[in-house]
Amino acid sequence: MEEKKRLSVVLEHWVEHNESHMGEYKKWAQKAAALNLEEVRTQIEEAIQMLSLVNRHLEEALKALSSS
Repeated sequence: MEEKKRLSVVLEHWVEHNESHMGEYKKWAQKAAALNLEEVRTQIEEAIQMLSLVNRHLEEALKALSSS
C-alpha cells in the first residue's frame, strides 16, 4: 500500500478508535457521578475534552493529507 494511503487509513483508524474510547469514558463519568465522585467525574470529562481536541487535530491532518 502506498504510504500516503496507509497514513490516511491510520489517521481514520485513530479517530474511530478515540471515539470508541470517548463513549466508554462518558459511561464511566456518569457512573462516577452516580457514586458522588465528582472529582473523578470531572477528571474523566476533562480527558474526554482533550481526546476530542486530539481528534480534531487528527481530522485536520487527514484533510491536509487529502488536499496534498
